[in-house]
Parts: sequence; structure tokens; C-alpha cells
Amino acid sequence: MMNPELEPDDYSDFAEPRVLIVPADCAGMRLDAALAKLLPDYSRNRLATWVKDGLVTVDGAAASPKTKLWGGESMSVTIQPDPHEVAFTAEDLPLDVIYQDDAILVIDKPAGLVVHPGSGNWSGTLLNGLLFAYPELKQIPRAGIVHRLDKDTSGLMVVARTLAAQNHLVRQLQSHTVARHYLAIAQGMVERDGTVDAPIGRHPRERIKMAVVGTGKHAVTHYCVLEKFSQHTLVECRLETGRTHQIRVHMAHIGHPLAADPVYSGRPKRLEPELLLALEDFDRQALHARKLSLTHPVTGKTMMWRSPIPVDFESLLAAMRAQAGIDEVWDDDEEGWGDDDDDVEVIYVRE
Repeated sequence: MMNPELEPDDYSDFAEPRVLIVPADCAGMRLDAALAKLLPDYSRNRLATWVKDGLVTVDGAAASPKTKLWGGESMSVTIQPDPHEVAFTAEDLPLDVIYQDDAILVIDKPAGLVVHPGSGNWSGTLLNGLLFAYPELKQIPRAGIVHRLDKDTSGLMVVARTLAAQNHLVRQLQSHTVARHYLAIAQGMVERDGTVDAPIGRHPRERIKMAVVGTGKHAVTHYCVLEKFSQHTLVECRLETGRTHQIRVHMAHIGHPLAADPVYSGRPKRLEPELLLALEDFDRQALHARKLSLTHPVTGKTMMWRSPIPVDFESLLAAMRAQAGIDEVWDDDEEGWGDDDDDVEVIYVRE
């Protein structure tokens, strides 16, 4: 099994306990009632079982279903998967595998594909497809997946084919030696390159969202301006950590949420009709995992892959350039921080 001391970046809800601050409107409630209100995605029976098994604490102490809350307490809930829900099945799904050897796979994930089964998506995921195409992954935790992309984020992911490779890749993620570069279209004019160093955790009120919160996990995103339009900016983002929704949350935190992001961007204001229509047609956050670089877990060589910009992303860029009257566009051979070719022993680029 995977080394229990190793945990990938925010891989799933089961990675570590979820910490909740009891809101004022739960004051006077019993613990079981408050949990049902704060975690509506889980049945009361499952929540009661977690309390009984000592997986729920209040201010660091064990609690019972009848424990009364007064507001402001810190609750820790160790989410446990339903055994029936995680009995994953292999499914014959199309996978865009751009590289493979005996140790790793590199997948170019399309927008719309869920990476891992979860609430509301128990089939048709990347994991289901991997189990069909590579049956040996049934013996690897999480079918070898060590990091994830949001459903509507496109681009590159690495998957381990052996337990040793998985542990090696997780260590690289923890030591920040895996380079993950994303293209993103941000709202507004991003004037200069910068870094966002702000902790990310579950939003205190809107449970489907993440937010910059003092009790969150350490999170760092570097961003580089590539091209400016009239009301948007194309940026390259480089992850130093890998928290849930990290780029989306960090860019929104500095006042530049991603274009068309249904969760963090809000409604666009005063856009030209053509551009507004292009954004509506895009129908997902403008984020693409463009480049991936890592040390091969067996050979020790540095490898790099670059994914072509998806058609829908290119169409949105074209609409923004047309609306801004831009003729000379960003040269993606000279993107952001560059490819550091001199340090890369093996390069695989797909265009």
C-alpha cells in the first residue's frame, strides 16, 4: 500500500480530516444535528457512525451525538468513503495517453472528465477508464493517480503504474520538484507578474467552495503575464503546492478570478456582446494544464510534456484578441518561465 506518511496534494476528501468552525446559527444544536446541516452530502447514518467511531472531535476532544454546541467550536471530521461507493468498476472509456512506459502514464485530460469517483460521479471517471485500460492498476491505491485536475480543467496529469513509482511521485509533489504550469485567462488587467502566498481551506459558509482562510493549508501560486486584452489577461500560473481549486481561489483572491469560472468569477460586467457570447459558449473556467515536468521515478531523468491549447480555449483567446484589436499575439515558444531545455534530458512535446 501507499506509504501512510505520504499524501498527495489535496487528492480527495479522504486525504485528511476536514476542519469546520461551528457557525453561530448552529448554536444550541446537538452535534448530530449540526453535522447533518454542515455536511448535507452525507447521510445521518454515516455521520452517526463516524461520531461513534471517534472520527469526529470538538475542540480536539471526543464527542457524542448529544454533545451540545454553542458556536465557534472547531470540529474535525475524518471523512470515510462508503465501501459500496468505492467499489470502483473498470469502464471502457477513451483516454488520451500521450506517454507511457513501465512506470508512468501521462494523460491529456479533456475538460468535462471527472478524475476520481465521488459524490454525484460514481462512474465515467478517469479512474474507471484507467482500470479498464490498465488492469494492473487495481493493485495500486487510487489506480496510480497522485494529483488531480478539476472536472472542467483540461490538460496534463501523470499516473503511476507501480507502487514504487507512486510513492516516488508523491515525494516529488511534496518537495515541489514536479513543475506544473497552467494557462489561465483572468478577468481584469493583471499589471505585472507576482506570487500569491495564502492558505486555502473550505469556505466557512459555502461548502462547495474553497477560500483563503487563516486555518487553511499552505498554498503558493506564481503567475506570469503573457498577453493583455481589453478586459482580460492571459497568464501562466505555476503551482508550488496543489490545493483544491488553488489557482481559481488565488486569482479570485487578488481580484482577478478566471474567466467563465462558474464558482468564483461572478457575473461578467459590461462586456461587448461578441465577447459575452464567446464566454457563454466556453462554459467552463479558462484553465488548462499546459506543461508538466518531473523526474522519472526509475531512470532519474527529467522529463517534460506540453499539451496543445484546446480548441475551445483558442477560440476564446481569438475572440478576446479580436475584441481588443490585437494583431501580434503571445508566442507560446517563449511562454512564461520557459522550458529550461538545457536541464531536461528527455523532452516529449505534443503539438
